[in-house]
Order: sequence, then C-alpha cells, then structure tokens
Amino acid sequence: MKKITLDFMGKRRFAVAFSLVLIGISLVSLFTRGLELGIDFTGGTLIEVGYDAPVELRGVRDTLDAAGFDDAIVQHFGSSTDVLIRLAPRESMNDTEVSTQVLRALHQAYPDEVEMRRVEFVGPQVGEELTEDGGLAMIWALAGILIYVAFRFEWRFAVGSVLALIHDVVITLGIFSIFKFEFNLTVLAAILAVIGYSLNDTIVVYDRIRENFRKMRKGTSEMIVNTSLNHTLSRTLVTSLTTILVLATLFVLGGEIIHGFALALLVGVIVGTYSSIYVASSSILMMGISKEDLMPVKKEGEDQDDLLETP
Repeated sequence: MKKITLDFMGKRRFAVAFSLVLIGISLVSLFTRGLELGIDFTGGTLIEVGYDAPVELRGVRDTLDAAGFDDAIVQHFGSSTDVLIRLAPRESMNDTEVSTQVLRALHQAYPDEVEMRRVEFVGPQVGEELTEDGGLAMIWALAGILIYVAFRFEWRFAVGSVLALIHDVVITLGIFSIFKFEFNLTVLAAILAVIGYSLNDTIVVYDRIRENFRKMRKGTSEMIVNTSLNHTLSRTLVTSLTTILVLATLFVLGGEIIHGFALALLVGVIVGTYSSIYVASSSILMMGISKEDLMPVKKEGEDQDDLLETP
C-alpha cells in the first residue's frame, strides 16, 4: 500500500494568511460586540422550577415576556418537566421581588402545576471576581506553558506553542462573540481544557520534529518538519476525530446546560488540531530553527574521553 505524503509546509503561507484573517475578524468582534456574558459574570437571579407534566419552553418564555421579563433565558434542566430561568439584575427590584414575581406569573399561567425548586442570587461582585480570576488563570497557564516548553525543547518551540494557543483561544472566543453565544463559567472551563488539548497535540508534533532533526542527516528544515507532520498525522486525526465525535454527541444529546461547554470544546479541538499542524510548526520555521539548534550539547572533554577509551 502506497504511503500518502502531504506537503503541509508548502501551503503554510496560505495557512498563516487564513489564520491572520480569522484572528482579525475575531478581535474586531471581541472589541466591538464583546461577549454575551452569563449571570456567572454579570450577576443576576437563577430560578429552577418543576412542572407536573412536560412543558413547552415557548409557553414559559411567552408568560415571562408578558410579565416584563423579556430578557429571561429559559432552558430545560435534566428533563422536560424541569425548567431553569436566568434573569439579569433589575435596578428597580431586589432579587426576592424578582423571584416572587416570576413565580406569580408562572402560577397564573400554570395553576397548581408548577413549584419552586430553588433560587440562587449571584452578585456583581462575585461576577467581577470570576472575570478577574478566570483571566489570571489563563495568563498563568500560558506563562507556565512557555517556561515548560522552553525548558523541554528550545525557546523557538516555546514561542510557537504559545502562539498556537493564543490563536486557538482568540478564534474560539471570537466565534462566541460573533454568534452571541452565552459565555459562562462552563465555557471558561472549556477554554482552559482547549489550552490543555491543543498543547498536548503540539507537544506530540514537536517531539517528532526534534527526533527527526537529530536523526535525518539530509534535507532542509522545511522538509524535516513536513516529514514529522506526516509521521504524526494518523495519530492526530484519530485522536481529534474520536474527540469531535464524542463532543458532537454531547452537543446534540447533552441538553441545554452543557451546550456552551460542548460547543467551546468542539470549536477548540477543531481549531487546535489545525494550529498544531500549521501555526505551531510554521512558527518555528519562520524563526529559523535548524539542525544545529537541536543537536545534543557535547560535554567538555568528551572527545578526549572517547579517544582514551579507543584501544
């Protein structure tokens, strides 16, 4: 069977241009439209109610809309009889008044069929702390990765891996901004998981690149990187496709609660697989990586020891 060899690096300039366009669109959207922050970050009221029989969400939304809560986010929670309602903070009402009015409106529309399960209030101060802590967690994760990869490989690899991770995070956030998907704590957790997944993929590729730079005596840097990408291609595709299959199943069948989490991971895994091939590998080539940079450092006096040991 003939082995397929793809010329990844021959198309790297087109890939870099494509990535720059995507990053540009994402940044413009993030700066102009921002993110649709959930009540985890903005503060607000979370109300869970239970019905005696399955209920249509459209009817619940219409009821809340008529009661003046037209911005309510209504979702099924676990089953079609459990409903989760998220409300942004009101200037003219405190949280207790909000939950009371919501329950009264639902009781009028569904007499004796609905009961309050729980009410949670998230203050804006908590939201600010979550925003700050989430941002700091991402910065510390990138700094740790930079140090780890520089120590394990070489500084060009560290810069390439961080560029790939920034590429993945910006594009994933950009998609959430462009399509106005809600950004909440579960999505933030998914973004951090994307960083871990993408880094693992990049490290596997870098390991093979370093090995081939030391093993292959002939060939340009571009050829060696291309050969390494083809060596790891089957592993990359199998891992990514199985992960995407699981995430797609979660997105379709997992319910509203984990839609955002599954979507962020789905986008992140696709973008991360692309970036480990084109962004991380293209970056080290652009920074001029060569065989001399990756050959093991000879210890002082090693040549003399070899001569002495020779009979």
